[in-house]
Amino acid sequence: MAKTLDFTNRNIDALPAAPAGGRDEYKDSKVQGLYLRVTDKGVKTFSFVGRPKGGGKTERETFGKFPQVKPDEARGRARELGGQLAAGKSVTAARRERKGEMTVGELWAEYYAVISKTNRAPEATQLLWSYYVEPVWAKRRLSEVSAIDVERWHLGLPEKIMQRRKDEAAAREAVIAARRAEIAERQKLRRHGPDPKPKAAAPTKPAKPVTGQGSANKALELLRAMFNFAIDQKRRLFTGPNPAARHKKFKQTDRERFLRPDEMRRFFEALAEEPNEIMRDAILLALLTAQRRANVVAMRWSELNLERAEWQLSGEFTKNGEPHLVPLTAEAVAILKNRQEKGALTAAAHRRGKAEKAEPSWAQFVFPSERSESGHITDFASAWGRLLDRAKLDNLIPHDLRRTNGSWQARAGASLLVIGKALNHKTPEATAIYARLDLDPVRQSVESATAAMFEAAGVKVAAKIIPLGQAKAAKKRSGGNTNAA
Repeated sequence: MAKTLDFTNRNIDALPAAPAGGRDEYKDSKVQGLYLRVTDKGVKTFSFVGRPKGGGKTERETFGKFPQVKPDEARGRARELGGQLAAGKSVTAARRERKGEMTVGELWAEYYAVISKTNRAPEATQLLWSYYVEPVWAKRRLSEVSAIDVERWHLGLPEKIMQRRKDEAAAREAVIAARRAEIAERQKLRRHGPDPKPKAAAPTKPAKPVTGQGSANKALELLRAMFNFAIDQKRRLFTGPNPAARHKKFKQTDRERFLRPDEMRRFFEALAEEPNEIMRDAILLALLTAQRRANVVAMRWSELNLERAEWQLSGEFTKNGEPHLVPLTAEAVAILKNRQEKGALTAAAHRRGKAEKAEPSWAQFVFPSERSESGHITDFASAWGRLLDRAKLDNLIPHDLRRTNGSWQARAGASLLVIGKALNHKTPEATAIYARLDLDPVRQSVESATAAMFEAAGVKVAAKIIPLGQAKAAKKRSGGNTNAA
């Protein structure tokens, strides 16, 4: 006979283990059908017991162990199962159906097989999955992922992300410290005379605040995209609602960094000094075309028409899924023609050293790499770090090159419609940031409007604003002509 108990954390914690070889059972005092079994090992497991409406035998559904499952969660699940029984549905039959259902890990395998062929930079997505999504969701059946569980996971992610980063930083520091200690010991054995004075620590730049909320939002977006992939009518891998949809993301401030006029000269001078020509040209083309780094590093010769000065990007390789025709400036065409000549020479030299006469696979790319699995460079991180050091620029990331091009278009008076077309933005909201990146056009517009207002009021003399109190006297002196010199 099951004993009645108010299922609270404290009450359940206080329950003793069952006698050796047996088990005790308790039923909740608040929700009918909710039970807790305690084994002789002290394992406490929630289950629901009930009978479907209209007949059938009594069914038991086990759904979690305490304390992984809290009493409130267990009550919510019991009410859900009770609702199914009241509708005449068998809860055990539903479980049997779920046994053949795809897991989130199996869904990831199918999802990644597709995006790895269409997304030019799937590595970042792979890391999001490995770090944040896989540990929690991989073994769950798709129907077992609930919206409330996703919400709790998303809200708790920033803390876990920051802890992981902290642990990784500590591990790196430990490796560096061990290496330094090893070097110091070697030097001590070889050194004669007094120890050198310790070097002063190099000044460190203040670190920008990191919260982990951006990565948490991206992880949520990945889970949502995976479920959308499963629900898609072409696949029909899942028929339920998307549990990762309609969640409120952490608020993030739009990044507004771009190269300003006083920084542009330093940037170009530092870029000209970059010893790696492929990296230098890739960075410059990222700026001149205003396209994403992933698209630039994977640029193919087959996508380019240098006679028409065009770069055709297929929709499968763009962020919004829309094809994009990128106009190339004369400077961009000159860089690409130079790369074409050097690439042809490199490929020819490669063929001379090989028995086969076929073009090497990497020769199809503008920025090839024989060592990369993809056949092209994947980023320009090392060159970017050298560039920032030489130019003495802070807080600048490669994506800011795209933002720089857009903001300078706005500075030159281009409409947001034109800028959005150049950047392949799907919505006006995505382009709106460029209207506020640079204050100069805004300032000029406000100054023009102010001047027009004062001129209409008769207080603008010789293109200068004068105090309102002097407007009458000025008008008299100029014989009624307020614009007299």
